[in-house]
Amino acid sequence: MMKRLEERAGSEYLVADGGMGTELQRRGLAPGECPELWCVERPDQVRAVYAAYREAGSQIVETNTFGGSRYKLSHYGLADRAAEINRAGVALAREVAGDSQYVMASMGPTGLFMEPYGDETEESFYAAFAEQARAFEEGGADAVIVETMMAIEECCVAVRAVRETTALTCLASFTFEPLPDGSFASMMGVTPEQFAEQALAAGAHIIGANCGTGPDAMISIIQRLRSVTSAPLIAMPNAGMPTLVNGETVFLESPEEMASKVGALIKAGATIIGGCCGTTPAHIAAMANAVQTLRQAE
Repeated sequence: MMKRLEERAGSEYLVADGGMGTELQRRGLAPGECPELWCVERPDQVRAVYAAYREAGSQIVETNTFGGSRYKLSHYGLADRAAEINRAGVALAREVAGDSQYVMASMGPTGLFMEPYGDETEESFYAAFAEQARAFEEGGADAVIVETMMAIEECCVAVRAVRETTALTCLASFTFEPLPDGSFASMMGVTPEQFAEQALAAGAHIIGANCGTGPDAMISIIQRLRSVTSAPLIAMPNAGMPTLVNGETVFLESPEEMASKVGALIKAGATIIGGCCGTTPAHIAAMANAVQTLRQAE
């Protein structure tokens, strides 16, 4: 029986995985296609991504369920298959993880706004997130990461839905952007400190940041989170800042460059290290080696 993720992350360094969408695209996911439907229709390809990260040294398998809420799936006419798709995404990860890795189910934003900023009610958001969370638990997840969030109200509703309808570990991860004065805020104006206070109050066991920035800015964000909490922190930066090359967004930081910043992320306070956009199994392998070296040095 593995310890709960929040217990492990409170006392040791763990390696999460990297980007999902870019890996599926390399395996043939077309623009405009629903990535989550691959959990049902092309399970071997999804399993292959999970396995590639496992082989790279990831101790946590993150699932292909980021856009799995009924809100997001409705764009593809799949809202009524939300539970099935989320369960399938987690079950595939459980197969790959066995009993030696954690399965961390990905729960992304709805893409809509809750009252008073938009038309959606808190109740309807809660119901959608709870539906996903229950499917995750049925599929065999160990944890849920409420990630790439920008609005604190939506993040906290998702965290509450996970905590109140399942027994899973709950992580909450925000996306922050650098401001001209050197500080950070989400697109909705939420600072790292505000996020930390409210996400933990809503019941998150672990908090952190993903996407939005590369490792350099992520170090500062993690320091700010650590200054207001002793909870375990997760850092999942992009492979550098996005750069436009021939009209295409690319992430140019190499595996070696990302790995060279792992020590600084850990020193800043992160205990779970992974990657977001542009991060490949090669990046995770290099970062896992850096984490292993740090473990041995302690």
